Amino acid sequence: MSSEFGKLIKISVFGQSHGKAIGVVVDGLPAGEAVDAEELQAFLNRRRGGGSPLSTARKEGDVPMFLSGLENGKTCGAPLCAVIENADQHSSDYAGLTDTPRPGHADFTAAVKWGGAADMRGGGHFSGRLTAPLCIAGGIAKQILSRRGIQVGAHLSSVGTERDDVFPLHPTADLFAAVAAKPFPVLCDEAGQRMQEAILAARSEGDSLGGIVECAAIGLPAGLGDPMFDGIESRLAAALFGIPAVKGVEFGAGFDAARSRGSENNDAFTVDHGAVVTETNHAGGILGGITTGMPLVLRAAFKPTPSIAKPQQTVSLSAMENTQLQIRGRHDPCIAHRAVPVVEAVTAAVLLDLLLEGNHGTF
Repeated sequence: MSSEFGKLIKISVFGQSHGKAIGVVVDGLPAGEAVDAEELQAFLNRRRGGGSPLSTARKEGDVPMFLSGLENGKTCGAPLCAVIENADQHSSDYAGLTDTPRPGHADFTAAVKWGGAADMRGGGHFSGRLTAPLCIAGGIAKQILSRRGIQVGAHLSSVGTERDDVFPLHPTADLFAAVAAKPFPVLCDEAGQRMQEAILAARSEGDSLGGIVECAAIGLPAGLGDPMFDGIESRLAAALFGIPAVKGVEFGAGFDAARSRGSENNDAFTVDHGAVVTETNHAGGILGGITTGMPLVLRAAFKPTPSIAKPQQTVSLSAMENTQLQIRGRHDPCIAHRAVPVVEAVTAAVLLDLLLEGNHGTF
């Protein structure tokens, strides 16, 4: 099904933005794994909006209720099912949009595919609201990975033309934790201030901004993954593109590699404390779809929020004529800063799945 990913660990997301609830089913988690509820809630809170002019005014508690899969705080081998009730919907803001699709949204394609039957209030099943259950699955995956010495962290790399610093060659768990503890998830607070000013400026003009999230995983063993279509990049990219608003994914130097020479892009091998490492990491910790043992580094690009206050050109589907649209409602002027934990979540979920494959379903 289209809203499911994973091989040994299958993650299925369900619900609509303005439905009664959203949720996730995670099948294949190893049994006996402790889930720290407070740590998971803190992770979910990083994604929440409603507390700042930098995000939507919609306020949701995002407290998961586990229906199955957990017993006495540990996974029990059964499929884990968790739901989050929706409580702060303003569905009237979306009246009339069935006939006038919003530019940049999936309104038009959903209308074509499902003949107008789709629930598109708040974006429906296409909404960024569905990243909350993704964070439940990924937050649990992060806890399981951490106990195996594997840490996943991310920061907001850019907003519009404003850029943050990049992760160092060897990021640490302490660095990941420091960024996660900030109200605005950047490495350089001065850069973060400029980003916030750019977001507020766009909002004051009835507009929005996009951004890029950089994510890294440390502690991964060398040799994880497979060539070609089942490689680390292939598996991660497929899942990351499932995050609403992601329009680009790159690994290591990414597209910059195409503008460099081989002598600049190649990572020289060296021996350090008895291990083979590289002096640089333009490959992002992956060669031939297989991990090198260096930090895995990727970036996900998020488009500007398409729901903006400016009048926009659209069409009336019933009349088949041009018209103008003025979108109402509560919308993020930029979603990239809230997407930082979502990228961590999806990355962690895919890596846990791959690790279980490499260990034949057990650790």
